[in-house]
Amino acid sequence: MLVAERVQHILRLVNERGSMRVTELSQICRVTEETIRRDLDRLESEGRLLRSYGGAIRLQPQTSETSYELRETVHVPEKQRISAQAVKYVEPHDRIVLDASSTTWHLAAHLPDIPLTVITNSLKVALVLSEKKNVSVISTGGILVPNSLSFVGPLTEAALEEYHVNKAFVSCKGVHMERGISESNEMQARVKRKMIGMAEQVFVLADYSKFDMQAFTMIGAWNQIHHLITDEQTPVDHVQLLQRKFINVIQV
Repeated sequence: MLVAERVQHILRLVNERGSMRVTELSQICRVTEETIRRDLDRLESEGRLLRSYGGAIRLQPQTSETSYELRETVHVPEKQRISAQAVKYVEPHDRIVLDASSTTWHLAAHLPDIPLTVITNSLKVALVLSEKKNVSVISTGGILVPNSLSFVGPLTEAALEEYHVNKAFVSCKGVHMERGISESNEMQARVKRKMIGMAEQVFVLADYSKFDMQAFTMIGAWNQIHHLITDEQTPVDHVQLLQRKFINVIQV
């Protein structure tokens, strides 16, 4: 196989499967792993894929937000376990911020009715918490996005700048071993960056399907994140790498 043919074959495999490891590509193409790494570096420099820990992932174009109805049906058991674990880190009289993800909606449902202040840009989270009489809810306001029932835009971002919280709980579309966490929608990513910046501790809630994914817009680098809660299907080597970055990784 000619070099150009091999590079195109690698790109096709990564795009078809979403991600590929160097070891897999080496076996398929029958060349050394070092050769595959050079091919991947070339493809990344040309803007045709993204390198990940031990391999490569396809580029994720910016997309419109997935509807809440669809998100509520995907990876539900994992989201339930992750959110139930996250609640254990919430203490009476905490001030916390929750994004508009389906995982934080589960977290809101799990929250006990204790004295708390919760800031959120999610209409669904606010409605769930309205049933808990001891929880004080602050809604950011802003431009309402019908698909996600969330608020975004300059008013939302300006509202978040007025507050400081103990803990931020955010989810994301992509978890990249080197770059950090990312989102497919730029407006949501801007809101989540504000949430990370206003918190003493940042918790990322991400099931195994988010790993080795790079979405369109970056949210935050690993040096901005303190804890990551995920499920048991997340690969051990990914967990170990994040632990070496001083991230407290909790698997449930």
